[in-house]
Amino acid sequence: MNKKYSNFLTIILILIIIAIIAIIGFLGFKYYQTYTTKSEAEDFVNTWVEDAQNNQDPTGDSVIPPTTDDEIFDGVNDGTNTSNSSSGDSNVQKFNGFVVAGTIEIPATNLKCPIISRSDYSPKALETSVVEIYGPGLNQVGNTTISGHNYRNGTFFSNNKKLNVGDKIYITDLEGKRLTYTIYEKFEAEDNYADYMTRDTQGAIEISLSTCTDDSKARIIILAKADV
Repeated sequence: MNKKYSNFLTIILILIIIAIIAIIGFLGFKYYQTYTTKSEAEDFVNTWVEDAQNNQDPTGDSVIPPTTDDEIFDGVNDGTNTSNSSSGDSNVQKFNGFVVAGTIEIPATNLKCPIISRSDYSPKALETSVVEIYGPGLNQVGNTTISGHNYRNGTFFSNNKKLNVGDKIYITDLEGKRLTYTIYEKFEAEDNYADYMTRDTQGAIEISLSTCTDDSKARIIILAKADV
């Protein structure tokens, strides 16, 4: 009886050890995946901004003009792919296979990542970086909306909840122009609320950042105006 009980405890102990190793392996993989994603995005932005500071066109010979697509994407729940990108152009700058519209930097949350072009919008694009989903284009007069996932792990817009009025955002566009934006409003809204996208900026250059709340029941909206 004691031998059977001992064997049973041994099996249980082995199973517990296997479970612990599996959990550690899974957490290690997730950490590595997060680190790699963030590192790749930061390296891309650093190169892009360096080229801009050297007065070089980050895309080489080709500049993609802002699109005029009037369709509003919700940035997370829309499952359609309306890609019309010129992906065959070797001069178009891409990040992990997606056409890039520019870059975003938010020092307050230590964020640096590419902004994928609206022309290459898809759910997969939102898993790769943040995406320009509506508006006249980066650093253009009017409001341009940028959407990103909240993975609650520090990547993309996971830390937007920590942003405050007065924090700075830096946008570098296709032509290498880098503008500083100051946050002037932050609020939560329902998923279907889109008035902030189409607001009249009275001739100002503005951006909106959109992401889910941690409980995914609403969206965190950040409004910022260019310091020009």
